[in-house]
Amino acid sequence: MRRLSALLVVSFAWCAGSALAQNGPKPEVTPEVNHAVSPPLRNIPRSVHEPGPPHLIPLGKLRPNLPPPGQVDPVIQSSASASLPVTSGLNFAGVGNGDYGFTPDAAPPDTNLSVGATQVVQWVNESFAVFNKSTGVLEAGPTPANLLWTSLGGPCATNNDGDPIAQYDKAANRWVLSQFSVTGGPPFLQCVAVSQGPDATGAYNLYAFSEPNFNDYPKMGIWTDGYYETFNMFQGNLFVGARVCAFDRTSMMAGSAATQVCFQLSSSFDSVLPSDLDGSTLPPVGSPNFLLNFGLNSLNFWQFHADFATPSNSTLSGPVNIPVAAFSPACNGGVCIPQSGTRELLDSLGDRLMYRLAYRNFGGHEAMVVNHSVAAGNSVGVRWYEVRNPAILTLAQSSTTNPPVVFQQGTFAPDSSYRWMGSIAMDQVGDIALGYSVSSSQMHPAIRYTGRVPTDTAGTMEAENTVIAGGGSQLKN
Repeated sequence: MRRLSALLVVSFAWCAGSALAQNGPKPEVTPEVNHAVSPPLRNIPRSVHEPGPPHLIPLGKLRPNLPPPGQVDPVIQSSASASLPVTSGLNFAGVGNGDYGFTPDAAPPDTNLSVGATQVVQWVNESFAVFNKSTGVLEAGPTPANLLWTSLGGPCATNNDGDPIAQYDKAANRWVLSQFSVTGGPPFLQCVAVSQGPDATGAYNLYAFSEPNFNDYPKMGIWTDGYYETFNMFQGNLFVGARVCAFDRTSMMAGSAATQVCFQLSSSFDSVLPSDLDGSTLPPVGSPNFLLNFGLNSLNFWQFHADFATPSNSTLSGPVNIPVAAFSPACNGGVCIPQSGTRELLDSLGDRLMYRLAYRNFGGHEAMVVNHSVAAGNSVGVRWYEVRNPAILTLAQSSTTNPPVVFQQGTFAPDSSYRWMGSIAMDQVGDIALGYSVSSSQMHPAIRYTGRVPTDTAGTMEAENTVIAGGGSQLKN
């Protein structure tokens, strides 16, 4: 029985420059604030984070005009009977409440995890830890994240503001860790650490990059020419639009001075995801990074080419509108997820695509998978997409000549429970895995997963399995 792996995918043809790029925003090119080198992470004294009083971390309000509620979803999958061909792997406690002396103090906990060749790095709230991938043994941490940036100094070393990303650069066997520093801002910084080798407990090249406003909700994609990170930008409580940036990957791996190239979008666009490379087959030479968010029954698609040799030549083309099946965002983009034993409801995050936007090059075609939470009758389900376009666009072609297409899509909602906050991935043979949270007034929030193989009917998933049943419901106090 083949094991269904949990890798994500994205696909697109590339455009080294398009007519759309000429009318788009202009690149903003800024050098790093500073850079430094950390001591080996294994040598940083373990200092257990002292949690403060429990507190909520609110998300800023984004678009006032989401797709309308009440639309009929034509791709709902209301049942799933086939048995998913999976085998269980190693299961061990991560950085949770009471594990390894760690106690989270914020909701949401901003949980984030990445798997490397031999290790797993998990980041929860303001602390992260390194585990052995084969045994589950704790190798380092939990470490308060700001301690990693001590050598860098400044707000990155002083503040421990969270909103973290743990990534693994598979092509270079490097770890990439990132969190923002916004307390007392300006300055508003993005703090980025790139390991000097494949060992997550070794030394890191440290960087601080300055952003012009509060750089909320960062999401990172690893690409061949850069580390691409996106933000929702706020001036006070006013949302001013998505910002997409690329950091100079080559310089950061070498530990030398690095530049960022950014484009600021209008307030009509938010929560843009950068594509994140999976697999050993790289994108075509010169391929830009691909970005998505959703609109009215559609996906918006951009191509970002960062030129670090001549940064002013960098381009952002798009958006190209990709039609999808009709949907209404879960909870109209807000709070409506019920839990057992309480009237307190959970945030659906239905106003945005869920991280990651994973890319894979299959040789004959490129593909991406991504998901978000949508209304499913009187409940909530996970809408997922596989996007393909095997054509390669040339300099003479506009990205509208042969735009990406939705190869398959579906809304997984096999019963009346609420499924939301999914994470989707694709392996090298085209198997897809989809994990998500599930809750209802009759059950505590839990984690389940489903998946499919290429021979399954297009747009469908197989029967779900449980990773862990919830032991309680989330309360504000």
